[in-house]
Amino acid sequence: QVQLVESGGGLVQAGGSLRLSCAASGSIFRLYTMGWFRQAPGNQRELVASITNSDNTNYADSGKGRFTISRDNAKNTVYLQMNSLKPEDTAVYYCAAKRIWAPNFDSWGQGTQVTVSS
Repeated sequence: QVQLVESGGGLVQAGGSLRLSCAASGSIFRLYTMGWFRQAPGNQRELVASITNSDNTNYADSGKGRFTISRDNAKNTVYLQMNSLKPEDTAVYYCAAKRIWAPNFDSWGQGTQVTVSS
């Protein structure tokens, strides 16, 4: 199983930007689809974006046009660039991974807090 460590969260004003990073270790990174999820207080965890090992991306409607997911297989790292942040983007953001043949994400990072002030 792959181990995931997120970084890059913090406090930002509305309209600002943040880039989250997730470093993976312990397995062959290129065999994994990677994703970013978020969970706000009182809400269920939701998918923000995902990227396959062939760089096919998928975004939740909430982030389309503002968020960009990317991966660097040489660095075993996945990124989430978040622009034009809104207060409703405030949440704990989790990196996740699943083997390319698996149906569900089954490896999770510890989460990083993103707070957007109005």
